Amino acid sequence: MADDKVLAAQRWVNATYVNVPGYVKCPEDGHTGWSTMFSLTMALQSELAMGPLMASFGPGTLSELAKRGDIGPNESNTNIKKIVEHALFCKGYWGGDGTGSYGAATDKSVRNLKNDAGVDASNGLVSPKVFKALLSMDAYVSVTGGTDTVREVQRWLNSRYVGRSSFFIGPADGVYSRDVQKSLMKAIQYELGIPDEQATGAFGPGTQAGLKNHVVKQGDTGIFVQLFSAACVFNSPVVKGTSNVATTFRSTFDSKLTEFVKIFQEFSELDTRDGRGDFRTWAQLLVSTGDPDRSTLGCDTRFRITRPRADALYKAGYRYVGRYLFDPPGSTLDKNIKDGELDDIFAAGLRVFPIYQDNARRLVDFTYEQGFNHALNAHSHAEQYGFNRGTVIYFAVDYDATADEITSNIVPYFQGIKAGLANKGAYYVHGVYGSRNVCTQVSQHADAAYSFVSGMSWGFSGNLGFPLPPNWAFNQIKEFRFSSGGDTFDLDNDAHRQNSDEGQDSVRKTVNPADDFIKYLEVVFPLAVQYTNTKAGDPNRLTMEYARHKAYGGFQWGTLIGSPDDDFIKFADSHGAHVFDGFKDPVTGVTVGAEHLLATANGHYVKPQSSSNIRQVGAGDVAGWGGDLMTLYGEWQRDIKAYPSAGSYVHAKFAKIGVQSTFPLDDLIEDADGYLIARRVEQGGQFLDVAREHYGKGERDMGALTRFRDFFEMRFGGSVDNVAAMAKGMLTMFSDPVISAGRWYLITQIAPHATMPLDLPEAQLKEFCQAFADELHDRVMQEANARGL
Repeated sequence: MADDKVLAAQRWVNATYVNVPGYVKCPEDGHTGWSTMFSLTMALQSELAMGPLMASFGPGTLSELAKRGDIGPNESNTNIKKIVEHALFCKGYWGGDGTGSYGAATDKSVRNLKNDAGVDASNGLVSPKVFKALLSMDAYVSVTGGTDTVREVQRWLNSRYVGRSSFFIGPADGVYSRDVQKSLMKAIQYELGIPDEQATGAFGPGTQAGLKNHVVKQGDTGIFVQLFSAACVFNSPVVKGTSNVATTFRSTFDSKLTEFVKIFQEFSELDTRDGRGDFRTWAQLLVSTGDPDRSTLGCDTRFRITRPRADALYKAGYRYVGRYLFDPPGSTLDKNIKDGELDDIFAAGLRVFPIYQDNARRLVDFTYEQGFNHALNAHSHAEQYGFNRGTVIYFAVDYDATADEITSNIVPYFQGIKAGLANKGAYYVHGVYGSRNVCTQVSQHADAAYSFVSGMSWGFSGNLGFPLPPNWAFNQIKEFRFSSGGDTFDLDNDAHRQNSDEGQDSVRKTVNPADDFIKYLEVVFPLAVQYTNTKAGDPNRLTMEYARHKAYGGFQWGTLIGSPDDDFIKFADSHGAHVFDGFKDPVTGVTVGAEHLLATANGHYVKPQSSSNIRQVGAGDVAGWGGDLMTLYGEWQRDIKAYPSAGSYVHAKFAKIGVQSTFPLDDLIEDADGYLIARRVEQGGQFLDVAREHYGKGERDMGALTRFRDFFEMRFGGSVDNVAAMAKGMLTMFSDPVISAGRWYLITQIAPHATMPLDLPEAQLKEFCQAFADELHDRVMQEANARGL
């Protein structure tokens, strides 16, 4: 929506300076943007008698302002005061009457802006650095996605260092970004004693040497603890198992910070995991390479790995090697895997992770159509090499794609890759190679199962101000010449994250990532059949109950869908059965939690949907998608300050990879699969047979390939309106006291002071439910397009 005051600012600045040589008009659309700020900046330069006019607030502008002194009510140049007033409107503050009077309203707004930014607000004067901040697009209040913990650090940095000559007021919007990272680096350099003019924010030799002498640990206090904890805040939350662990800004290195650092060190695959802030941990917090000289288990290269090279790599400590599936026509690199090379690699004890790159160095290389075709080509080459089903192929983005380019081209390219691989039966899984931001955005919006981070390109804008993606598997940190005997070739060192993508140690094997899950069921289901031959019971139900009894067998689950059969649990345990944790989904490559999957199936099986009213929701839904929707609502209520829009929250958090959420993609898969398996068993199938058919034995028509379409049609009648209505029913129904009590419990466990859905304004509740329906439908359409349905 256009803002009248912004529109007035745009019209004034254009009308006033349109005839000034070098001035560039801004759009008159009522929307603040860089073009408006640049026009106001050029207007200021004109009033300062500078030339030529530049669309940037550089050292020259700052110097001329410094000569003039702080701007306030006594400023003699009315237009300069008007620029202040109009800029305040563009920043979201009330600028006054817009006439250049610089009255009480303007004074108050300047104070508010300075206070929001964290700098001295004892007066309403605009200093040169405040003017520079005023004419930027930086926000000084929390924006969507921002957090109070990050904003606290931003304001502290501004407050402490604004007086340093090379430090400028940074954003205080709660979002970790490139500018914030540079501000922190400058702060570290100042405290290390590096002169202001040499404090550039780069992680150079002087900074590295200084940090090696500033190890921080539990019990320490002072400025370096503050700086270290600030870096920890910027890199949190950190993934630990299925949880996300965050930290806060502090001046004392306490036990809680120690615990966070240990988790961060483990997540980052650092050798030392003692919770101390040593140099290696400092480096990992501050730059995408971390310490590039640390040892790694992984590597990649464009050169052929002969048997002697493979043996030398293994002897040097490597266990994973990345090699290229394809060398584009016209290339002189000759980088693709050669005949017999995989056998040499495997014989030496190494595993391979395949990479696909077809140019991938310019924006024009990335479109949906190219992604689709590249996926087909990658599938063809991987199949020729014999790579096993479920192999992760890393598709490359080998340049510094900006945020806008990621949205406009890179994500659509990977959506094309996803569709192309699905078109071939999703035999292979797609990963992404690129900067931290590329990997994160592609994982969230195009379902890349794993990230291969181009960390050694530490200067990429997509690496500065972004933490490691939660789904990182490999992190490329150093390029060098590997030597063994008289043989020398280029090699990249890649850190590898345990329990992520393990690559492949063989080819041409008839395997399915879900094989272990099926083998598990082949133990439990026959035991259930054997048990029911002597005692009354349903082997399908017993199998589901046994599989979920540890994690989903407590009082609340017993109240919702019934308690597991304790006698069968003892019987199965005595015959060697055990609870199965998880397996790789053969379609997406994400880890599916078997316990949640079968708890969902159990719920739908024993509490099936109404046969007369598809919109009626019940306990079976709560065991799956309905319960997850309740927790997602609770998360939104907890995070409502950062995400005031219910729809924005759902679009950002629901069914994504690598996002801190109680309803990520793996949960939606478990909900859909659990429902479909239960319905097919309910319709007369045996549980073991249904599971085999759903996940397949290598066939390309397995049920999981159309899981979202089938879930959408069978549970929601194929209607987006039904999904929205049923979501609302799930969040507001009070006819079932068990569901009502469970909903209150799930929501308040996450957000103790939450507004319950029944008390929420109707428009907000509708927005939340509609966003859920739209996201689910989008999944269905992506699946259908890929399969040509």
